[in-house]
Amino acid sequence: MRPQARAPDTKGAGCPVAETALETGHEVSLDEVARPIEVLKVSSQSRPKSVAGALAAVLREKGEAEIQAVGAGAVNQAVKAIAIARSFVAPNGIDLVTIPAFHEIAIGGEERTAIKFTLGSR
Repeated sequence: MRPQARAPDTKGAGCPVAETALETGHEVSLDEVARPIEVLKVSSQSRPKSVAGALAAVLREKGEAEIQAVGAGAVNQAVKAIAIARSFVAPNGIDLVTIPAFHEIAIGGEERTAIKFTLGSR
């Protein structure tokens, strides 16, 4: 059984799940309050079908995910993985959509620009 928590009296501290629980007086599980988005890192050597399988598993479990890719080859593999993952999750009623964005990350102490794909269901 999952641990249950009563939403704090601090107006949910900006957490939509906690704020809804406060308004309705319902209990929420800790999984619902603190559920970070899973980030999959893709390289130019990643196999798209393997990434798609991992992505499909995360989407089925959590409903959302992120893919992070640095470089043209990595972005290419990520896009192929997203296309393959659409066919993996479609039978589960998930209409996969993605929102690409630039994201600054540090690799080896250097700032690099990555492409971040935020994925979810429509």
